[in-house]
Amino acid sequence: MLTCDLLSSLYHLFNYSLFRCIDERAVWCSGWLPCTPLRIAATAGHADCVALLIHFGAQLELVDVKGQTPLYVATENGHLECVQVLLKAGANPNGSPHNRSSPVYNAARVGRADILHELIQFGADVDIDHQLSFRGSGCSLRSLASSPLYISAAYHNVSCFFLLLQAGANPDYNCWNTECLVNLPRSGPSCLLEAILRHGFDHEFVKLLIDFGADLNLVHGVPAVEQHPQMSLNPRAIQLFKEAKSKCFFFLCK
Repeated sequence: MLTCDLLSSLYHLFNYSLFRCIDERAVWCSGWLPCTPLRIAATAGHADCVALLIHFGAQLELVDVKGQTPLYVATENGHLECVQVLLKAGANPNGSPHNRSSPVYNAARVGRADILHELIQFGADVDIDHQLSFRGSGCSLRSLASSPLYISAAYHNVSCFFLLLQAGANPDYNCWNTECLVNLPRSGPSCLLEAILRHGFDHEFVKLLIDFGADLNLVHGVPAVEQHPQMSLNPRAIQLFKEAKSKCFFFLCK
């Protein structure tokens, strides 16, 4: 939080036309990364300064050399107030197409359910179709690890996982465009549920995927715990999947 004196000084600089570099990419001495004052304020978590810069016309979507918007860095650094200020001012909740990641992915990775909730409330895409579409025709999903659902499970962030599914994320791939799925490695997991089972994630993620309608038939095979002692499998998660699969088979046979 900036002091009242510093905020007052900034206000007078802008108000009396003494400072006209509001969108100029300066070099931040601690990082040597050319970026705008708004990007610097969002990175540092100075919500009051972010609001002031926006009030005087700072552009919300200017990116740094990595394609990161002010909203992206505010999310990455866990600054909820800055995220709220930027979203209310009209910042794109999906970040920039020039960045291969997104604010939603970052919030899911670091486990900030509060920030993820704000992004979703302002219309952020919880699937990754929009990111793939920005890369042009022919681009496809090559790894399930690039999806917000997978990364939230990998970092044990159950609340973020639930929020994504509740907001309509595809429980099978975190992607709805079937053309984007053709290049998934055949040696890898065939869907998110199989990835979570193979990688030994907590049973809660398996339960949530099942509850939100994941297609159990997409799972090609689940390794047996006793046959693969070297793998970090979760016996409870595997048992939960097998029970759900048995129930599905039972209802189909009735």
